[in-house]
Amino acid sequence: MEMHFATIWETISDHIPNDPALICDDNVKTWKEYEERAAKLAFFLKEKSIGNDSKIGLYLHNSNEYLEAQFATFKVEGVPINVNYRYVEEELIYLLDNSDSEVVFYQSAYAERIKKIADKLPKIKAYIQVGGENSLDINDCYLYEEIISENPPLERKTRSEDNIYMLYTGGTTGMPKGVMYKQGGFMNSLLKTALAMGFDVPESHLDIPSTVSDLSSKNMLSKTIVACPLMHGTGMWLGALVPFFSGGSCVTIPQLGFDPELLLKKVQEQKINNIVIVGDAFARPILDSLNKAKDEGNPYDLSSLRSIISSGVMWSAEVKEGLLQHADITLIDAMGSSEGGMGSAVSSRENPVKTAKFSINPGVIVVSDDGEEVEPGSKTMGKLGTSGLVPEGYYKDPKKSAETFKEYKGIRYSFPGDYATVDADGTIKLLGRGSNCINTAGEKVYPEEVEEALKRHSNVYDSLVVGVEDKKFGQKVVAVVSSNLSSLEAAELINFTREHLSGYKLPKEIIFVDEVQRAPNGKANYKWAKETADKYIQTL
Repeated sequence: MEMHFATIWETISDHIPNDPALICDDNVKTWKEYEERAAKLAFFLKEKSIGNDSKIGLYLHNSNEYLEAQFATFKVEGVPINVNYRYVEEELIYLLDNSDSEVVFYQSAYAERIKKIADKLPKIKAYIQVGGENSLDINDCYLYEEIISENPPLERKTRSEDNIYMLYTGGTTGMPKGVMYKQGGFMNSLLKTALAMGFDVPESHLDIPSTVSDLSSKNMLSKTIVACPLMHGTGMWLGALVPFFSGGSCVTIPQLGFDPELLLKKVQEQKINNIVIVGDAFARPILDSLNKAKDEGNPYDLSSLRSIISSGVMWSAEVKEGLLQHADITLIDAMGSSEGGMGSAVSSRENPVKTAKFSINPGVIVVSDDGEEVEPGSKTMGKLGTSGLVPEGYYKDPKKSAETFKEYKGIRYSFPGDYATVDADGTIKLLGRGSNCINTAGEKVYPEEVEEALKRHSNVYDSLVVGVEDKKFGQKVVAVVSSNLSSLEAAELINFTREHLSGYKLPKEIIFVDEVQRAPNGKANYKWAKETADKYIQTL
């Protein structure tokens, strides 16, 4: 059995055909249905001359259809392209053209947007609409369910482990970039990461048939609900790909916008085992809803819940502690990026872990700006490098690829730009992306560290920190904060952070806003925060 997503999922469908694979509201698809529907979509794609290395855009919300379309793409040895559903015309044209997409699956809600750009995308051979009763009045536009009802399943085939898997990432600067992996290496690394995190997955892909059959016979197949978008790495990798290794099901919520009460109701009603989130942007509203329900004497039943997994941004210790008061579960704080590499910090009631502190996994190094590996306990800052999951490169960007994926002492590493220090015990403290680093009076300040200190205040709901130009210091630290207390004053908050930060790291100005803006996946919107801070400073 090849290390290929399509082959492994086909094998799972043969061994546990009647167990659930996809759940979206009341729409449940068994593994057999998942495979058959994907095979019919794949037949249609092949008829359109879509095959090895063909790119297929997925302009979709969280849904069963997203995962079926992805499976179909893998079946024909194509490459699924994740498309941000918040993109507007110009961004869509760039991404679909840059990725050389030949087919686009799109949500019916975006039909008019697709119609406006179709004539600017000559490479597209077919547009496939999910939802809605009528397809667009443009050439080569089809309805998703009609394709499934009118086509036979594509016959299975042997596939190459060298087929490319690609994830587009917006990164911190510049236009979105496609990060390329070979499927075999990517899957092997993802499986090892899942094992290290404590997921109930087999040690080898060859053990998947026996593992899923055993778990099914014991009624122990897991259910994982994805609170963040599947279009981002955290949602897809930890919410779908990892659970699928052990025959588990991926549970999605189709509504846009995060509703913590709806999520918790799903956990209670469907006996969810794992929740996938992105930091405090998801965790804090969940905690607020749990507190509210408990105060009202109607707490949620979390007895089925085993873990909450977060990746992508900082997850504050105070929120973790609050969640653990409601359920005796495992909290997994994963460190990783689209450019590869993963570590994790695991918290529980018996073993609380500080925020942004991770054990160094084999193949992880921290290299100072002068090219030397950082010594534990030295307090020297360096760039984080990982060798376990190194992409092939960025799609059509050899220059950026050479800067990010390079050899160090004869071993190839990924250096996506995260800075860290190494403590004496060998654990690392993640500081944040160098591109967001604030240089003030010759000192480096990493926004995430200041944000974490601010959020330790009981009345701070969320915060982002940026650098603003300053004649005296070069840049000064400015915080944009949302609070649940209207009377909270900037001086009080600055004095509070003084207990946790050196003086040069303290915010010089604090801007209070109704809501701190973040991307749909919970990641920081530093562009918005910088614009907000600049406008505020100009009024002083």
